[in-house]
Amino acid sequence: MNNWSKDIWKEMEEFYRGKKVLVTGHTGFKGSWLCRILALAGARVSGYALKPSQDPALFQLAGLENRIHSVIGDVRDRGHMLQVFQEVQPEIVFHLAAQPLVRESYREPVYTYETNIMGTVNILECIRLTPSVKSFLNVTTDKVYENREWEYGYRECDPLDGYDPYSNSKSCSELVTHSYMKSFFSDGRTAISTSRAGNVIGGGDFADDRIIPDCIRAAVKGENIVLRNPHSTRPYQHVLEPLAVYMAIAMKQYADINYQGWYNVGPDDRDCVTTGELADLFCQAWGEGLSWVNQYDGGPHEANFLKLDCSKVKKTLGWRPRYGVKDAVEKTVEWTRAWLAGEDMGTVMDRQIQAFFS
Repeated sequence: MNNWSKDIWKEMEEFYRGKKVLVTGHTGFKGSWLCRILALAGARVSGYALKPSQDPALFQLAGLENRIHSVIGDVRDRGHMLQVFQEVQPEIVFHLAAQPLVRESYREPVYTYETNIMGTVNILECIRLTPSVKSFLNVTTDKVYENREWEYGYRECDPLDGYDPYSNSKSCSELVTHSYMKSFFSDGRTAISTSRAGNVIGGGDFADDRIIPDCIRAAVKGENIVLRNPHSTRPYQHVLEPLAVYMAIAMKQYADINYQGWYNVGPDDRDCVTTGELADLFCQAWGEGLSWVNQYDGGPHEANFLKLDCSKVKKTLGWRPRYGVKDAVEKTVEWTRAWLAGEDMGTVMDRQIQAFFS
């Protein structure tokens, strides 16, 4: 039986209670879930991000505007961000702000590089100038690796060389973090890590060009799901899986700098499935005769096969995935049904968080 999430929650509740935590990208999908967990754990949460780009937006559905200290700002604006750091005096910083979409990075490469690289430089500069910060985690992606489409999972020591502008900019964000750690934080005053997560799914993701949000939009309209590449294989996991690990890494390295480093966070091999298999699981969970069609649209290059080796995080933190991909899809459908029924989504999110950690 996997007791990791239950045991770590007890530890995190004690640790995060009263801690001053700053989250960049807090208005996004993962950022909103992370802020909700941190608030449940008793942290004093501040966020720095652009206004939510989606309508509806999870940040607003989750009721976070009145639950945390939210600052609207651009990570490319170092001066503004430094003002926020000086005001908040955070002890722990999670960096999630990014331009996160592969296809958007082909349309807007300069904006993607400015946000994902210089945004990282700016936040590290703010940390360098803010002595209160004891723990920093830069959240990147599994796509940072030079992807040779081989059958085994990539390890933290494998070369970083993302193909498309998004993936490449996140590879650069990793290298910037490594350089700052060695150049400015070798004295150990701030523990610094990065975490490379696989594809996450969960309630409240309304982004374009993502498979589960596309499935939900089609289901709500009563239309067939359109898949542009049903044979590509990806590591899919519920959003709470990597967030729990991010919080654990930040907590552990706060107390012991030997935990700092680079961590893959992904599902077990059995949950690395094709897009078609993921859509099948969604159709089964949704019901109502929902189905999908294969319709390649001739879009830009995207990887066909990618998975992670998570041996390091399992050995270092004792982590084991709580949910398989089928569970993750079912939890997403459960959340979406509750939203469509008009339930209070903050309450629904808390219920799912508590179920995950129980």
